[in-house]
Amino acid sequence: MIGSVLIPDAAALKLMTRQMIASMSAGAVVVDVAIDQGGCFETSHATTHADPTFVVDGVVHYCVANMPGAVARTSTFALNNATLAHAVALADKGWKQAIRDNPHLKAGLNVALGQVTHEAVAQALGHAYVPAERVLGESAQSA
Repeated sequence: MIGSVLIPDAAALKLMTRQMIASMSAGAVVVDVAIDQGGCFETSHATTHADPTFVVDGVVHYCVANMPGAVARTSTFALNNATLAHAVALADKGWKQAIRDNPHLKAGLNVALGQVTHEAVAQALGHAYVPAERVLGESAQSA
């Protein structure tokens, strides 16, 4: 079973209970891709590449945090390909203009000019949330 759940800004939902895991055949394998967000199997806990597996109720668990690290060179190229254009935009335009121009960069902004601009981060840390548009001096209509 391969489990993967991504809920932005929140822990993964537990999709499989311990009872469900226990009902699997001995020697079955579960891979918890959501382990970086707490895991989606009730029996999961983070492991490492050095000691990647553990067994619960006869079921082998693979719950390595940062799974792409197993193929470091390949994952580095993939990360570079996905982020280089953003880095170039930041360098060419400056951070404020690059964020104004790119909704993906704006969505990734957490803190700017001493203000917490990501609502979930502000809530988790007990700080006031200030929309990125306000920090960037944009009107609500142009956002």
